[in-house]
Amino acid sequence: MTWSVPALGKPLELRGVTLPNRIAMSPMCQYSAGPDGLPTDWHLTHLGARAVGGAGLVITEASAVLSEGRISPRDTGIWSPAHVDAWRPITAFTAAQGAVPAIQLAHAGFKASTYWPFTQKRGGVPDADGGWQPVGPGKQPFVPAYRTPKALDEAGIAAVIAAFAQAAEYALDAGFQAVEIHAAHGYLLHEFYSPLTNHRTDGWGGGRPARMRLAVAVATAVRAAVGPDVPVLARVSATDWVDDGWDVTDTVELARELVAAGVDLIDCSSGGATPTTDMWGPIGPGYQVPLAERVRRDAGVPTGAVGRITEPEQAECIISDGQADLVLIGQELLRDPYWPRRALAKLGGQPHWPDQYADAF
Repeated sequence: MTWSVPALGKPLELRGVTLPNRIAMSPMCQYSAGPDGLPTDWHLTHLGARAVGGAGLVITEASAVLSEGRISPRDTGIWSPAHVDAWRPITAFTAAQGAVPAIQLAHAGFKASTYWPFTQKRGGVPDADGGWQPVGPGKQPFVPAYRTPKALDEAGIAAVIAAFAQAAEYALDAGFQAVEIHAAHGYLLHEFYSPLTNHRTDGWGGGRPARMRLAVAVATAVRAAVGPDVPVLARVSATDWVDDGWDVTDTVELARELVAAGVDLIDCSSGGATPTTDMWGPIGPGYQVPLAERVRRDAGVPTGAVGRITEPEQAECIISDGQADLVLIGQELLRDPYWPRRALAKLGGQPHWPDQYADAF
């Protein structure tokens, strides 16, 4: 049989790391961490299965750079040596399957300290139940049921930037080969650059350059922390889907600044800054792909496309037509951990199943 290499199956070089294909596992919160944000056997099984399934890049869920940066008490983090030790078996297994392990570094901002989402309760967690004080660009909560955030002052902002840098160092020590900065979905960095949530009048608010300043400062600090050879990605909300909110034209400018600061690829998601809009915008197959295409074309930077990408032919066209350089698969990988290998085989590529599973195919 004659095999071909689909565009989806071609390697992607990002600095000193080569992804074996253009398929990434999108970060997806599992809300299954142990005490103090430590990953568990669930994460080993969950992430490891997708590495076995053939994803070239396996990105963890949003992992907080500070304890108060967690969305809920059951979110993972990477703010201490204990987290390094807990992540090491997971990264080692992921890499042994041929995938590149990456971690998404995050701070939930005014969306932090919420109830575990698998309960019926909603809103801010009381202190007695493990809650804590969230922070943000101002004092307005995301919704009235959430805890009122504390507006970050200069010292607080400096501490957040330093925490992202320290978390990036911890990530390398834990065995991660790439990092992604979470600057989307209404979490802290997005809260600062969106005009819907940042109403400051100091040097961290006002015009677009000042609102972008925190995201760019974090990117600069993370790049310095990981050195010249480690890929740094950034997930952004390319539009707020709201009139007078952040839009894709703004994102083009942010992408240029982030790449100048050391980011290698812009992962284009959307929404999440306000509760009055659908976080995911006008949902449909590949609905965010045009955002990745626009940023790639107008900013001249590599991009990742995410959102309702489910079919191999759809993913192949995104890469072969130059709409994005990487596809990030989320829910479809929850349904089928082996989607990458099945997709590449369906597209005419040579399947490479693990020896333990080869007899089944």
